Amino acid sequence: MRSSKIKDMTFIAVMTAVICIMGPLSIPIGPVPVSLTNLALYITIYVLGTRRSVIACGLYLLIGLVGLPVFSGFTGGPQKLVGPTGGYLIGFIFMTLVAGLIVDHFYEKRIISFLGMFIATWIPYMMGTFWLAYSAHMKFSAAFAAGVLPFIIEDMVKMGIAAVGGPVLKERLSRVGLLARA
Repeated sequence: MRSSKIKDMTFIAVMTAVICIMGPLSIPIGPVPVSLTNLALYITIYVLGTRRSVIACGLYLLIGLVGLPVFSGFTGGPQKLVGPTGGYLIGFIFMTLVAGLIVDHFYEKRIISFLGMFIATWIPYMMGTFWLAYSAHMKFSAAFAAGVLPFIIEDMVKMGIAAVGGPVLKERLSRVGLLARA
């Protein structure tokens, strides 16, 4: 039992580190940059499952909140969570929860998993758009055009990568005894 909890904590820490490493890698294209955070979160869902991936996402946000440069563009601090992109960041928690619930049940069914991630990604899209519009004093349509439209295709590519690679990663980690067999 204790060994299982230690393994859980270790995997949560490792995947939180992966998110923290991939999250800052970004391309600024406007008020919302292209980043690898959601790809890291999609992969985390396959490795950890819903509950533990939500914990890893929460830890990532807490690490950034205290000021470590884990958000896009190597930024961090509370101003990032209350700034124009804060809604997207907070939305990642709910995205991870919803996508995780679908992927947990259908991880070998790549199309269903992809659709689950696609649907779940609209949570940070909407939360982020509302917050961007409010904090930047923009119309909702302008915030949507700046914070969602440029990202749909590249996010779908990330979902495809996760839907194809996630089950393979999960199976290989299971085969070597690092994850319980699904």
